[in-house]
Amino acid sequence: MAPSVRLSPAARSLFDEPLAIAVQGLGPEQRVTLRTSLRDETGELFQACARYQAGDDGELDLARCPALPGGSFSGLEPMGLLWALQPQKPFRRLVKRDVRSPFLLQLEVFEGHGEPPGRLLAQAHHERAFLRDGVRRVPVREGRIRATLFLPPGNGPFPGIIDLYGTGGGLPEYRACLLANYGFAVLALAFYGYEDLPKEMKEFHLEYFEEAVNYMLQHTQVKGPGIGLLGISKGGDLCISMASFLKGITATALINGSVANVGAVLCYKDITIPPLGVNAKRIKVSKSGIADIVDVLNNPLEGPDCQSFIPLEKAECRFLFIVGQDDRNWKSEFFAVEGSKRLQAHGKEKPEIVCYPGAGHYIEPPFFPMCAASMHLLVGKPVVWGGEPKAHCEAQIDAWQQIRAFFCKHLMGKPSETCSKL
Repeated sequence: MAPSVRLSPAARSLFDEPLAIAVQGLGPEQRVTLRTSLRDETGELFQACARYQAGDDGELDLARCPALPGGSFSGLEPMGLLWALQPQKPFRRLVKRDVRSPFLLQLEVFEGHGEPPGRLLAQAHHERAFLRDGVRRVPVREGRIRATLFLPPGNGPFPGIIDLYGTGGGLPEYRACLLANYGFAVLALAFYGYEDLPKEMKEFHLEYFEEAVNYMLQHTQVKGPGIGLLGISKGGDLCISMASFLKGITATALINGSVANVGAVLCYKDITIPPLGVNAKRIKVSKSGIADIVDVLNNPLEGPDCQSFIPLEKAECRFLFIVGQDDRNWKSEFFAVEGSKRLQAHGKEKPEIVCYPGAGHYIEPPFFPMCAASMHLLVGKPVVWGGEPKAHCEAQIDAWQQIRAFFCKHLMGKPSETCSKL
């Protein structure tokens, strides 16, 4: 029997779902190299490889066979060929720009453990999709709002969430889209660097975000009385500001967010919150030209920088802080702890804080490969994001469950174990 690749699901799976990989028809204890390849929409190539030895029966099941040293990873890692994908050009981060089309994953099996690998024995292709069948993608251009709404299949109404990304700008939809697969109505909201929105991060007006909140609260497919907020990085402190000043927010989840306003002036009615001060002299640049910016921000507990601390004690919602303890963008754990202290000092309920040792800044949905370093728009050069690939991957899987359980509990009033896929 010629070697062949066996995948489960066979042809297509959702990006945040596990993929079972096996090879059959090999010789007893035959040594092979497995390689995965994926191109993003700009044509950038991401690859991972691992060395394996088949069993006595010529079967190789990645759920039972550990990878041998010498590849992108070693040990028993059934999903290693996905989370270990790395760009072939430095400083590229894997993102999905158009959620309507899947990523195409190629898996190849080569003879031996040589460099370069030997003869091609077998190959397979698999689609990693983002939109579950029946999920509706609705572009939103109402008033000033520039966004995309994802609605689950069925009649609704559904618990609503607004999803914000960070300083990259634009309108990333992939996390909102994956979250909608679990029964949430999710609005991916752009706030700068998109269509007719501001081109630069200089000044944000909370009235824009208020418009988006009201849009969700009034939508016939969104179940009230309140909605959830999910933000990463700069999107995190914007979510805290929204929760602190705007009505109708029930639950706010932050991924490596800041409790101080960062990067731009924030205005709301007659209130102005200045951005936290920075000291560029604290940037450390390695010999390879990569910057470490973790110490750049000033302390929001000291001097005039106190004015940048967002008054999250005004919020009438529950908070969840997701923290990568190796975040090199800024001190996420410090921010989470100080936010918790401030809430409790004002008689508010202690927020949930979930910390992940070995996780860096970009905690994405499951199985996105860790981005160790990439260009930072505000710094103007590549920066290190932190994280150790295996620990970061495990953090992404758990954080995704924590976020869904948090929203399930506070928006649906259900225990997390009853909140499963549609």
